[in-house]
Amino acid sequence: MAPAAGRRTWWVLGLVAAVLLAVLVWPRGEGRRLEEEPQVEVVGEDGRTARMGIEEYVAGVVAGEMRAGWPKEAYAAQALLARSFTLEYLNSHEGNRISTDFEEAQAFRPDQVTDVIRRAVEETRGKVLTYQGKVIRGWFHAYAGGETASAREGLAFQESEPPYIKTVRLASNPYVPDEYRQWSLTVPLEEVRRALAGLGQDVGAIRDLAARTGPTGRITQVEITTDRGPITVTGPDFRKALDPERMKSSKVTRFDVQGGSLQIEGTGFGHGVGLSQWDALMLAKEGKSPEEIVQTFFKDVEIEKRWR
Repeated sequence: MAPAAGRRTWWVLGLVAAVLLAVLVWPRGEGRRLEEEPQVEVVGEDGRTARMGIEEYVAGVVAGEMRAGWPKEAYAAQALLARSFTLEYLNSHEGNRISTDFEEAQAFRPDQVTDVIRRAVEETRGKVLTYQGKVIRGWFHAYAGGETASAREGLAFQESEPPYIKTVRLASNPYVPDEYRQWSLTVPLEEVRRALAGLGQDVGAIRDLAARTGPTGRITQVEITTDRGPITVTGPDFRKALDPERMKSSKVTRFDVQGGSLQIEGTGFGHGVGLSQWDALMLAKEGKSPEEIVQTFFKDVEIEKRWR
């Protein structure tokens, strides 16, 4: 049997080796600067992967998530969020792969990257939003409908409410397209039934639907009366089932059944949590900096540079 001192030496050497291995694998980005820009594996819709630096990926995300012709400051604010979202996503998933499916991660359109977007990404290079040293969940959406939501209300978030998420009331926005400012939707109950079946809910014939809403008027739960008994679905899941491009948000002004169809009227586009992109556009046009824009939507966050 080895002497105690020898065993302690091997134990220490093993611990050092484990620490070095942890440093050499994917840099998780929590609380420390990195010497080099991280690399990511971007998984396309066809399943093929492309390896690239995270800054190249962020440029493609900004191009996919915002429209052409917007001010550089709005693009830079989106770059801060996209970079933060990416690091946090990779921190919470195995490996360094990220999907181009916007419902799973972020939209990605490298073919639409412009010189202005490249400058916005370069000027924010390596910068992320942190709360008490940890990269935040960089949530964003298209348009808040005048007021952003908590993670619990907008996303049915099951963990503790992140302390950096806040509800923000925003001024009337003259730049928002009419189809996001106010929209309506009529869905036959049989179509609602088929849509819910896509969630694994075999609801049978629907007799009625009623919505419970949160503090900002977003649906938190949908109570469904069927011939097989009552069923409850979260607001975000219900919107996903009906198609989030059709039911643009869960912030509704009408939700009732008439003539065998569900009638919905609402405002906004997206889940309503974090940065509102069309409001970021408005703030940029008002002369706000990228830092001021993101700090409008997130509470007590810092902007840290994690790599050169």
